[in-house]
Amino acid sequence: MNQSVMKALKLLDLFTEDNPELTLKEISQRANLPKPTAYRLLSALESAAFLNKTKENEHDSRYRLGLKLLELGQIVSDQLELRGIALPFMEDLAQEINEVIHLVIVNQDEATYIEKVESSRALRLYTRIGKSSPLYIGSGPKMLLAFMPRDKQEAIIGDGELYFLGNHRPIDKKALKKELAKIRQEGYAYSIGEQDADTTGISYPIYDYQGRVIAALTVSGLSSHFEDDNLTFIKNETKNTARAVSEKLGYRGAKL
Repeated sequence: MNQSVMKALKLLDLFTEDNPELTLKEISQRANLPKPTAYRLLSALESAAFLNKTKENEHDSRYRLGLKLLELGQIVSDQLELRGIALPFMEDLAQEINEVIHLVIVNQDEATYIEKVESSRALRLYTRIGKSSPLYIGSGPKMLLAFMPRDKQEAIIGDGELYFLGNHRPIDKKALKKELAKIRQEGYAYSIGEQDADTTGISYPIYDYQGRVIAALTVSGLSSHFEDDNLTFIKNETKNTARAVSEKLGYRGAKL
């Protein structure tokens, strides 16, 4: 990692419950940095809202932790809460349908898998907690993309070419936008062979207490398992589970 970035991040560790506010002089001394270097790093953190400059005169400045850290901390807290609430429901769903269950969220401009429950089947899908994927490939990522604000959705799709994973086959953007509109209208996403050959994925949205889609509950497995009555059963069970997780998070909107 860039040394300047490391030095700047270490400055944040100087702020504690006992020392919530520090002067430039104090920071310079505790970090063993020249004052001009400390000031340059602090200014960069201030411009990114990681620090607030609370007082300044011709001799010194005072700094406190900024609201950006609170915002990021809330995101982490929400993710931990989401995983903790969703996991028991995911385990119950896996017992019912015996397929792999994933919990997927938006992370910057990608989809990230933050929880997983395996099936008891011999075949294992190559997915792991922490894996990221483009938001336009797979049922879970596309579910999240479909419920994004239109301007952000357009920015992610962009003007350049999009390609499927592995075979570098181009994605038809016009068809993708129609599919996203259909997902939003029908309330679930369905994909075949987009991330792994011969596999199917079905995803339903998880809502928070404000009615925002914050995650996708995704079921994945061999396409041969997703047929006829079993497909209907998987869809119903997944939909009901997504609803139960949403209600646990405080969602009180219309029936999913």
